[in-house]
Amino acid sequence: MTSETLLLILFAYLLAAFLLAVAYLFHRKLSLGESISWGLLALLVPALGPFLVILSQPKPRSRKRRQAPRP
Repeated sequence: MTSETLLLILFAYLLAAFLLAVAYLFHRKLSLGESISWGLLALLVPALGPFLVILSQPKPRSRKRRQAPRP
């Protein structure tokens, strides 16, 4: 194998892993900002990013609402 072939295989793996993470995030009910930040993690951490995104199972933030005091 030449170095060009190995680089092509590595690039194909990284692209497939990133697309897998994006597909996973697409099915989660996240806000746009949360989806972008998780997607950037998958993109910027080359080999482990997609696995970190999938293993962490991102969920939407739970917004705690203040309840009015009961009389």
